[in-house]
Amino acid sequence: MMKYFHRQIQLWGEETQIQLKSKKIVIVGSGGLGSSLAFALGASGIGEVHMIDFDEVSIHNIHRQIAFKLCDEGKNKAVLNAELIKQRCPYVEAFAYDCDFKTWSQKNIDVDLIIDATDNLPTRAKIDLYAKSKNTPWVYGSVEAFHGQVCFFDKSLFEDAFKITSQVPDGIAAPIVMHIASLQANLALRYLAGLSIKKDILYYLFFNEDGEMISQKFGLPKV
Repeated sequence: MMKYFHRQIQLWGEETQIQLKSKKIVIVGSGGLGSSLAFALGASGIGEVHMIDFDEVSIHNIHRQIAFKLCDEGKNKAVLNAELIKQRCPYVEAFAYDCDFKTWSQKNIDVDLIIDATDNLPTRAKIDLYAKSKNTPWVYGSVEAFHGQVCFFDKSLFEDAFKITSQVPDGIAAPIVMHIASLQANLALRYLAGLSIKKDILYYLFFNEDGEMISQKFGLPKV
């Protein structure tokens, strides 16, 4: 195992790598963000990765859902991501749930961190309520067009920061999906490894009309 994680051990030592083995996370959604998160965290040495998604692979989504191939059309996304994690890293247990978040939450599975990879505000509000009831932090991520947002929610309330509505999103460029998922994964991994992170800070990244990448951050009100 130590040979597999050699470069990470150079970063934070064997003790931290061993501690990661005891950590459990759940990724809510296994499409665009979820696929990239499965790649980024599925081979990191986290003990358990739980993947949730009731949806099946569709051809028009594969361009931004890096875990899937054309031959996967019609197959459950969570199942495919869990299989991929197992194939890439024998030291991580991966579990798939073909259901929505509410159904999964009723299973009462304890995790150390919840990671949002959904695509709608109402579900994120439910994640926040569940996380608060379990005293468990969660990492929010969203993408649209060429911009995205990330936040490590701890004490702040999601509904205080976002008006919960339903809307049809604009198109999405595949690279921004991987970029936002990478930022989510970095926050998650730093937290699980016991490294310092800023909590309840909303990071907003976008490309302006001139193609310049802009990043902003906003402090969220805490309860």
